[in-house]
Amino acid sequence: MRYAARLSGGLLLAASFTASAIPSAIPTGVTWYDPARAWNGFVLFPGSDNQTHLIDMTGKEVHRWQYEGFPSWPVPLDRAGGQPGHLLVQLERQQKLAAEANPGNGLVNASVAEVDWNGKVQWHYGSQQQPVHQHHEIQRLPNGNTLVLGAALRQLPGYHYRVIDNSIEEVSPQGKKVWSWSVADHLDELGFSAAQLLMIRDSEDADFLHMNTAAPLGPNHWFDQGDQRFAPDNILFNSRNGNVAVIIDRHSGKVVWRIGPDYPALKLDTPLPRPLDQMIGEHDVHMIGPGLPGAGNLLIFDNQGNAGFPPTRQGFFSASRVIEVNPQTRQIVWEYTGEKSGLAISTFYSAYISNAQRLPNGNTLINEGQSGRLFQVTPQGQIVWEYVSPFYGKAMPRDHYVSNTVYRAYMVDYRWAPPGTPHSEQAVTADCTRYPALPGCPIYH
Repeated sequence: MRYAARLSGGLLLAASFTASAIPSAIPTGVTWYDPARAWNGFVLFPGSDNQTHLIDMTGKEVHRWQYEGFPSWPVPLDRAGGQPGHLLVQLERQQKLAAEANPGNGLVNASVAEVDWNGKVQWHYGSQQQPVHQHHEIQRLPNGNTLVLGAALRQLPGYHYRVIDNSIEEVSPQGKKVWSWSVADHLDELGFSAAQLLMIRDSEDADFLHMNTAAPLGPNHWFDQGDQRFAPDNILFNSRNGNVAVIIDRHSGKVVWRIGPDYPALKLDTPLPRPLDQMIGEHDVHMIGPGLPGAGNLLIFDNQGNAGFPPTRQGFFSASRVIEVNPQTRQIVWEYTGEKSGLAISTFYSAYISNAQRLPNGNTLINEGQSGRLFQVTPQGQIVWEYVSPFYGKAMPRDHYVSNTVYRAYMVDYRWAPPGTPHSEQAVTADCTRYPALPGCPIYH
């Protein structure tokens, strides 16, 4: 087990129960693993070292690609010609940056690619001359096309500064754009009042909406039962800064479903199910796929960060949650907070990035991205696997600090990798002597 410096984050804030200060060093790698209760497979994620890593359940790196991803997206075998181990990644950074460019808004990126297990480019889109500015989302669609969330600088009427418009593009294998949708053309459909639209304009924030999700719904029982809003090719689109998520009708381009931007106050002490309450700066809003527990519901990493017009007031503690929402009733039907693991609610927090993934056995993989902490919880909230990324780096060359942040992490079946790829399911026991607040230690019981 390796150790790394850490100044903040959720993993060991519970040390305040047993010590007067948070340790200046924490373990990296796998800190706790119960093979009998975990869903076992490989974990894929982009590290802060600008490379993509595949690890087994013991934290051993079994493969590495020399590409960064935003995210690094595992292409299913049936969308990669049956070939295992293919990824969608960012291929090249923009050489000449706009003044508004930063790693989170897409203007840093020039092109994207599909690469195979050995890192060989199989497909690419964008160039220095015609940059795609992809950010936050990229997926291979069942029809073989690729969905790309991109950014472009644009001058809007009434704005005295350039804004970053976010658009969804569907691109053919030949690199032809076959469909696109721009959020700046649909501001009046996002639920903002006239006063809120003025706040957005007067914020002088170029990345005024900061869209971070563009995910096709996929097959679901709501559509099968006749609700046309949930057509499988319709797209979930989320604005972190606006606290609003919408479903876009793929054919008309209209917004046909929405949550936000205004919500009732957060009520964590109210039993489930309950109406969806205040989200702030949420990420990775997606529909749980068929065959998985909770299929058809939405899974959302609610950061409870900094967002909203006007800025939304947080609770007394800075604390994130993962919620599962019935999209028809707009009720929360499952929720994870730090308290569900027997710790203070503030032990789980990521102000930005992060994601969650429902697993076949009903567990949920959670990426507390700000801290580079990945963990798997049971439906009851028990942590059965935990890993802290040891991969540090700078987001931009001009930065004066390093971090181990993880934008998104995905679990994949062993069959996603080439046959014979080694892996282990040997249990890992927590070091409770040095770190009494780790999962698996007596403090949890």
